[in-house]
Amino acid sequence: MDTRNVIIIGSGPAGYTAALYASRANLKPLVLGGFLKGGQSGGQLMTTTDVENYPGFPQGIEGPTLMVNMRQQAARFGAEILDKDVDKVDFSARPFKVFTDEAEYAARAVIIATGAAAKRMNNEAETRFWNKGISACATCDGALPIFRNKPIAVIGGGDTAMEEALYLTRFGSQVVLIHRREEFRASQVMLDRARKNPKILFKVPYVIEDTQGDKTLEQIKIKNVKTGAGESLPASGLFLAIGHEPNTGIFKGAIDLDEVGYVKTDGHTRTNIPGVFAAGDCVDHVYRQAVTAAGLGCMAAIQAERWLSEHE
Repeated sequence: MDTRNVIIIGSGPAGYTAALYASRANLKPLVLGGFLKGGQSGGQLMTTTDVENYPGFPQGIEGPTLMVNMRQQAARFGAEILDKDVDKVDFSARPFKVFTDEAEYAARAVIIATGAAAKRMNNEAETRFWNKGISACATCDGALPIFRNKPIAVIGGGDTAMEEALYLTRFGSQVVLIHRREEFRASQVMLDRARKNPKILFKVPYVIEDTQGDKTLEQIKIKNVKTGAGESLPASGLFLAIGHEPNTGIFKGAIDLDEVGYVKTDGHTRTNIPGVFAAGDCVDHVYRQAVTAAGLGCMAAIQAERWLSEHE
């Protein structure tokens, strides 16, 4: 079994950027880009339509197109990319071991770029208008023309929900914040800030019952969980702010994770295991943007190259 210089687990902006930089450093990286069973290489942007906030595309770009471009760019410089899911890892000794259901790979260094997934309602009401008015990222999609001067709804009760609701007041005519409980997980400061904004209307304790519209979302149906009373609200946008889950289950016990599951680093992509680095949304639970993920991927590849040059 050949020992690779670098194996990159996961794709998306972090994984492909790490592959690009590692390739240009002549490290000949192997990218195992599937990771999630039933998923696809390219990460969350493979299910995103218009990306208008990634630098260099003044007219915007489709998420899948951006990911294909990144993949091709990394491959151009010599990255080997396999759409394989990683089942387990062994970081107890070098060379590190990475396993798929078909093969075992060895590497002198590993970059983890497995991302995170937005928690979703996982029902027909959500599926019907996903990326057609329903989104899990206000920063990514809130400024799109379909939401401007239109009523918008946000689901959630934490700081992220308050932040997204406040952000969306810049674009929507009104923002309705829907939460299933009367108590909030949000900090008092963020909750007070949202309550003081005249464009934000609170609907508690309510849940989403249904979504309606022609080609895009036009209306939502909500239900009071205490009384059972139903209500219809106009909404051109529905943003889910109910949290994210890092895709790091296979690393439990192998590297240090925080209480939620995000990979702990020193702020420079280094994990507690020398030679193992992490980048992108599996580390970053604050910004969660394609451009920040790409930046972390760049950092991880440079750190890996420097580490290898010092230890080989």
